[in-house]
Amino acid sequence: MIDSTREPEPALAATLFGDRIEPARAYTSALARRGVELGLIGPIELPRLWTRHIINCVLVAPLLSPGRVADVGSGAGLPGLVLAIARPDVEFVLIEPMERRVEWLESEVHELGLMNVEVVRSRAEDATVLPAFDQVTARAVSALSRLIPITAALARSGGELLLMKGEGVGREIDAAEKAVRKARLSNVEVVTLGAEFGTEETRVFRATVD
Repeated sequence: MIDSTREPEPALAATLFGDRIEPARAYTSALARRGVELGLIGPIELPRLWTRHIINCVLVAPLLSPGRVADVGSGAGLPGLVLAIARPDVEFVLIEPMERRVEWLESEVHELGLMNVEVVRSRAEDATVLPAFDQVTARAVSALSRLIPITAALARSGGELLLMKGEGVGREIDAAEKAVRKARLSNVEVVTLGAEFGTEETRVFRATVD
């Protein structure tokens, strides 16, 4: 029996994932089945799982370059697993401190046959994964004033931060002025994605670590 609370797959998903749509479907289905039980998502997220979460994350995929990406506070795999599915040419390290979430991530990596993902149980502040990363991503982890020092420490010189934020990102940037200076960030901008597809916009704080 199909759960009527689950959001049907939008046509846009196949457009954005291309030939990676099948693993994207498998991951989304698994998250819909077990996400609430495992405390990965709330029950109110099921009717908007595709648009609010999966599509929201995969829109970031074109911003990635081939190389090594750290995803901080991966949780349910948003955005780390979604991006790893969409970009098999990129190597991902998913950093997550909570044991049950790590177990979920590892099981999904195995079930989906993802060869470009490593899961590390650690707080980002304590992670000792070398060499430094070309790009660092995060979604719904904390305010920029706290997140910038954590993520910038993982990036190589010339690397990039791609931090997914909400509508208040402008205010967060203002409040994080000191953190931006201390981390020696340049090319700071907010990239807004998704408007061309008529879907909910994804906002990304993007900056270079000098």
